[in-house]
Formats: sequence, C-alpha cells, structure tokens
Amino acid sequence: MCKNKRIVFMGTPEIASIVLEGLIESGFNIVAVVAQEDKPFGRKKVLKEVPTKVIANKYNIPVYQPHKIRLDYEFLKEIKPDLILTCAYGQIVPQGLLDIPSLGSLNLHGSLLPKYRGASPIQQALIHDDKVSGVTLMEMIDKMDAGRMYYKKEVLVDEDDNYTSLYNKIATCALQVAKEGLPLYLEGKLKGEEQNEEDVTICSKITKEEEHLSLDYTKEEFVNWVRGLSYEPGGYLYLDDQVFKILKAHVHSLEVKDEIGKIIKADKNGLILQLKNGTVMLDEVQKQGKNRMDYKSFVNGNQNILGKILK
Repeated sequence: MCKNKRIVFMGTPEIASIVLEGLIESGFNIVAVVAQEDKPFGRKKVLKEVPTKVIANKYNIPVYQPHKIRLDYEFLKEIKPDLILTCAYGQIVPQGLLDIPSLGSLNLHGSLLPKYRGASPIQQALIHDDKVSGVTLMEMIDKMDAGRMYYKKEVLVDEDDNYTSLYNKIATCALQVAKEGLPLYLEGKLKGEEQNEEDVTICSKITKEEEHLSLDYTKEEFVNWVRGLSYEPGGYLYLDDQVFKILKAHVHSLEVKDEIGKIIKADKNGLILQLKNGTVMLDEVQKQGKNRMDYKSFVNGNQNILGKILK
C-alpha cells in the first residue's frame, strides 16, 4: 500500500506543521522530519521549538535540524526514504539530497504554478488582488519551484481576506492536496505537467523596507498591501516618528482635497487617510507599544489625531 512508503517530511513553520500532523493522522508513514533550527523568541530570547518539531516530538518521530542542509544531508541516506515531501522548509535544497529518495522529491507550493514561484506566494496573491489562489504539488528540481506539476487545488480569495486568513486557507488546502495527490503519485497515476515558462512570475521574500507602506500607492494598492502584511508582520506608516501599524483598511472615496498622508477625518464614523487618488478608511490600527484596536477605540484615546500627517 502506498501509505507504507517511507516519507521524509521537510518543513518548518505553522503551515508545514498543519500538513505534517494531518498526514500522520491519515496514516502516512512519516519516518523523519527535517526542519530549520529552533529560534530565540520574545524579549528574553528564549529558544523556541519550530512548529514541525513540536508535532514530530508529539508523535515520536525523529527530527533533524541541520544548520545548512546543502552541507549536511548525509543522514538522509541512512534513513533510506522512498519519498521526500517539502512544505515551507526555508532553505534551498541541493540536488544531491533530491536524488536520494527512490520515488523522487515533491514540494507543496502555496500558489497555482507557474504563478508566484518563490518565497512570498500567499502575500503576493493579496497584494495583486487575486480572486483565486491555491496549492500545487510539484516535482523538486535544482531550480526554484520549476519542476513538473502533479496536482493542484484552488482556493477562493475573499475581499476581506488578509495574510493571516489566507495562510490558514492555504494550509488547509495544502493538506488536502497532499492527502489526495500523494497516493496517486505513489501509485504512478500522475504523469505530471511541465510549467509554461512564458507564464512564470517570480516573487521574492517581503523585505523589512516593504513593510513600510508607501504613500505613492494608489488607494487600491495601499489596501492590498495592508491585506498582504496583516496581521503579521503588519504594514506601517510613521505617526509622530513612531511606528503606526495599519492592519485593516478599505477604499473609502475618490476624493482628493488634502495633502497625501493626512488624516482628514477622525471620529466615531471613521478614521480617513488621504492618498493620491482618493481616501482609505483605517479600520484597525496599532500604535507602537500598544495593542491592536479598531478605529473607534483608537480615536477615543487619540483626540489629537485629526490633521496629523502620516509618513
């Protein structure tokens, strides 16, 4: 039976842990987990186990956390996997590793390839106001997200989705794709499809600089960047030289009558920001050092916000 095949799972963050636990509970034979190293967390820099390690330990599955997988993967030869499955591992995987399993190496990628090859496919779907996203089960080769596509499933992107909510949808979809697609692949029933290179788009990791929202954005672009960055890490502007995160916003009007970046309304009916082609309503915000709050709570505690210039 295909579920007896020896699978090594490579993944690190929460989305990977959701897939990992779902596969274990569904009876797939996960013989080892490879994850990135544990990271210091919080102000006290306490070392925190990565999410996939937590799940692996729960089910007594061996965990390996090499500092650089391209230099340290000989241990996989001793495990003798039939298949390697990756999901948001976080490092470039070398060809020598990909050649180890007898049935190949697959990856769960958070987009409908060939769109959004790279590190930020979920964020990019929101930033570009896509109405559909999804997950692709694909062959891993020595080129970023460029292998044959074996199985896909779509996810609808709602107008009020942000990174947090779409991440959860993609995680659920990734598990479904793995549970449905892996048996077919292991039974030799999926031929795979080459990606059309003419349709390829590349997306890099969101940088710290990009978290600082640009006042050169149109009102639509501004709202979509807010969606793509919320709730973590959170896009921001500066208010009185302090970080002012904007965590939820929507297009308000076409009106252009004030300086770009100015708060032109701040009362129980709205917190309105002027942009170059109209205005946006700031629905949820967070001052530096404070908790996230809706605009009414913020306005109540910041009576002097009207007329302020955000930068």
